[in-house]
Amino acid sequence: MTDELLTSFLFVPGSRPDRIAKALSSGADAVIVDLEDAVKVDEKKSARQSVACFLKSNKDSRVLIRVNSSDSHEHEEDLALCRDADNVFGVMLPKASHRPEIEYVANQTGKPVWPLVESASGVAALPDLITAVGVTRLSIGALDLAADLELVYPTGGCEKVLDFCRAQIVLYSKIGGLAPPIESVVPTINEVQEISRVATQAKQMGFGGMLAIHPNQLPEIHRAFHPSQAEVDWAERVISGSKKYGSIFQIDGKMVDAPVIKSAKRIIARSDRA
Repeated sequence: MTDELLTSFLFVPGSRPDRIAKALSSGADAVIVDLEDAVKVDEKKSARQSVACFLKSNKDSRVLIRVNSSDSHEHEEDLALCRDADNVFGVMLPKASHRPEIEYVANQTGKPVWPLVESASGVAALPDLITAVGVTRLSIGALDLAADLELVYPTGGCEKVLDFCRAQIVLYSKIGGLAPPIESVVPTINEVQEISRVATQAKQMGFGGMLAIHPNQLPEIHRAFHPSQAEVDWAERVISGSKKYGSIFQIDGKMVDAPVIKSAKRIIARSDRA
């Protein structure tokens, strides 16, 4: 499995280990065990212990863990958990805004770091964040970012500013050679049209996946990010044509060149993963 092909990421509270197994069987491409926002302050220690016990008892599981931010008293213990559990394949770092904090997490855990950009300082630091040793894939935390920027959420004006930030994250992910970034959660669980709208726009903007807070959100995320049959058919025609005609030819009156062929190969790769 290639991590850059993962498209759906389901959060599960670290304080509810009984839900981790359910999340792993939900159909999500990846599960994020959350030790930060989803866990009350007085339950942090017990949640960490429960997650450690689950991971030890379920060696075949494979999860990301969202740790508490670098300025939290829980941060070091969270990193120790990630370091000691072989089935943790990455560490999601919230409120990322400095390259050294990313490199510290990577060094302490030996795991890839998935920074969450959730503040104005995080957006401003993107040129630096993408150079961090250990960084693998960026995500946007739209709700926290809107709050930090003092935007009126949810409004059209707010979305314009957030889309500007999204564009920066897509741009710098590409510049840094990172996998396409991950879109934020939609806080409403059962509003299918809204989930579909956000996921579809995110894909159009260059995002490669989306965060989820409930299994009911997964079908729309998969529908948006997994290639349609029409896209797969087109990609197969492009690849077949490249084998026959080389790197420059036409399909349906439109020119096909190296970038188009590369795009077709990405579609086939995502289709195979789906």
